[in-house]
Amino acid sequence: MQSDRGHWGSSTGFILAATGSAIGLGNLWRFPYITWENNGGAFVLVYLLCVAAVGMPIMMAEFLIGRRTQKSTVGALRECAGPLWGIFGVWGVLCAFLLLSYYTVIAGWSLYYFARTAAWSAAGYPGLATGDLFQAQVGNAGLQLVLSLGFSVATVAVVWFGVREGIERLARVSLPILFGILLLLLVSALGMSGSGQAFGFLFQASFAELEAGSMLSALGHSFFSLSVGMGAMITYGSYLSRKQSIVKASAAIVALDTGIAIVASIIMFSVIFSVAGMTEQVGASPVGMLFISLPELFYTEVPFGALLAPLFYILVAVAGLTSTISLLEVVTAYLIDEHAVERHRATLLSGAAVFVFTIFAALSFSGTPFFSSLAVFANKTGWFETVDHFVSNIMLPTGGLAVTLAAGWFISRRVSHGELVDGNEPGWFRYGLWLGFIRFVAPAAVLAIIIAVLLGADFS
Repeated sequence: MQSDRGHWGSSTGFILAATGSAIGLGNLWRFPYITWENNGGAFVLVYLLCVAAVGMPIMMAEFLIGRRTQKSTVGALRECAGPLWGIFGVWGVLCAFLLLSYYTVIAGWSLYYFARTAAWSAAGYPGLATGDLFQAQVGNAGLQLVLSLGFSVATVAVVWFGVREGIERLARVSLPILFGILLLLLVSALGMSGSGQAFGFLFQASFAELEAGSMLSALGHSFFSLSVGMGAMITYGSYLSRKQSIVKASAAIVALDTGIAIVASIIMFSVIFSVAGMTEQVGASPVGMLFISLPELFYTEVPFGALLAPLFYILVAVAGLTSTISLLEVVTAYLIDEHAVERHRATLLSGAAVFVFTIFAALSFSGTPFFSSLAVFANKTGWFETVDHFVSNIMLPTGGLAVTLAAGWFISRRVSHGELVDGNEPGWFRYGLWLGFIRFVAPAAVLAIIIAVLLGADFS
């Protein structure tokens, strides 16, 4: 069974894999959208502070729990914090399972837009209404199933080969490609007339425009954007060797994740501010920014857009894939560790079980009464929106709170200090700083999210 689990081949491989898990569509999609909605500047500064004070301490906690036990989420929490904490591990596995069921659908859209933009770049942009195009493709049940199945198969194929030969190898190839495409897009965006305005919007802080709701949004996204609260980082941490520094790796992952979110926002806003009337069109939804406005603008406004458009949707697909494999690995590792299932069989079983629910998510927009009626929460329709609401507002915050309490109050200081501080350095100040944040600041922040949800806030 232990041979099935595997270990990362190097610190670089682990950092790239964990960064890929954290990046996801949230950096390319949700962060620019919520930054736009919250007037940039001051919001970005608060977000950065929240990442440092809340997101990174929880990430470090998940890594130390995983590495200490060398087990997946259920066994790791049970061994580190006590038998009853295995329940929260099961909660994390279920969270990853449900999140993957609908995340795959969104990731599948990137395949559609890559194919479309590649065809337009080769044959010429037809000048069609991209809003109508988006509605047509999400309403096409057959197309949605094919796209989702394609992305599911790719995810299963990577996890099938294990930690080093599958996940790490993909990360070593795909992350440099992602960085390269992002750099090309940034260079193009900086040549646009609205780039200066984009920088001003992002980095000139006007705290008079910062509302309490904006601060809560910054806090919420800082927590969600790093893939914490769902067992992914505990699982990835369980493949860490004792030679690899949790603190240094966490700092690198947070820096890369945040940097990519900022660069993506610069690109998005440079395009938006360069086109007359675009600022009034992008606030409807994050979908509108990524899959409705941008496809057309690549061919009408962006320098070298015919070349960059297909590359951009490759970027989106790569970001989606590095996240979906981490979610599937959470479920697969659970079957390997807790039920002694061989990796290949565990991967197929996990992938097949998730895809059953992916079908419900893929058909949520098809207009079929059965699938569109699967709703529990107010103002939510279909399985897609219902599960997104449940995961984002309930499962992730409660899972994150469990990790902060387990690491801060139930795991001995001797254990946590031994995992976070290298043997050849004292590190007490750094450790004491982390302990203060994980015991007091992070739980208070996550509780604020939970209370806000109970009062009607929506982070989905």
